[in-house]
Amino acid sequence: MSRLGRKEAIACYLFILPWVLGLIIFTAGPMIASLVISMTRWSIMSPPQWLWFNNYVQAAEDPLFWQSLKVTMSYSALSLPLTLALGLFVAVLMNQKIPAMNLFRTIYYMPSVVSGVAVAILWTLVFNSQWGVLNTILWQVFRVKGPTWLLSETWVLPAFIVMSIWGIGGGMIVYLAGLQSVPTELYEAAQLDGAGRMQKFRYVTIPWISPVIFFNLVMGIIGSFQVFTSSYVMTQGGPNNASLFYLLYLYNNAWKYFKMGYASALAWIAFGITMVVTLLVIRSSSAWVYYEGVRRR
Repeated sequence: MSRLGRKEAIACYLFILPWVLGLIIFTAGPMIASLVISMTRWSIMSPPQWLWFNNYVQAAEDPLFWQSLKVTMSYSALSLPLTLALGLFVAVLMNQKIPAMNLFRTIYYMPSVVSGVAVAILWTLVFNSQWGVLNTILWQVFRVKGPTWLLSETWVLPAFIVMSIWGIGGGMIVYLAGLQSVPTELYEAAQLDGAGRMQKFRYVTIPWISPVIFFNLVMGIIGSFQVFTSSYVMTQGGPNNASLFYLLYLYNNAWKYFKMGYASALAWIAFGITMVVTLLVIRSSSAWVYYEGVRRR
């Protein structure tokens, strides 16, 4: 390597050194420590006791583990398609050329950046069974008495699913960027072939923005396993564990019961489940995600 090449290499390593140190100290290091802790019984107050894989066996026999997994998977299966579809629908509306469109885009995007605790408190007021906004509207407009929402085992999970619509602004912005990248020549060619509005959306828009849909789907899967603040603030997992999300159960074991080893095992199980589901989606992407200039087999 020449002298100039060595200088460039040294400069490169110096520039990436802060990121590498951050990765080792704040990401890789804690992950390795968590993996080690997951094989121990540790309450912080006393020295850890080595258990090997007993915490993972305990999880398989723990009914609350399966309940939290069921709640999280049910929430993900119902809220994810809803938020993906509504995010795309709103993005299509926000892609129109009408006055004050930037204002509407800002209004739809702002809720996705509001603090989680503030949002949880706001929706607690919305879902209040006696004087909440939602039940008041149902009675005043439709003369229908609304459910007890957060106090009902049947309705608490649908309440969280309705609440998830609040955050579609983040996905909407990504969809909007994808919609604005569709070449107008494709629409013109489809129109010359006699395609209508729905046909152009189905055969031109959807294939072109399929990588964006894929991105939002993967991020949504990861995000659905990270529901915590809303359930912690609004219901504490109740009633009768009907809203006991996986991350809330993990938190309770770590900081309420001080079972750090078991909580770490739950964290690694969640990591494994999320990774498997994400890999399955990535594997299926070759059948429905289209990339410009890439030939499908």
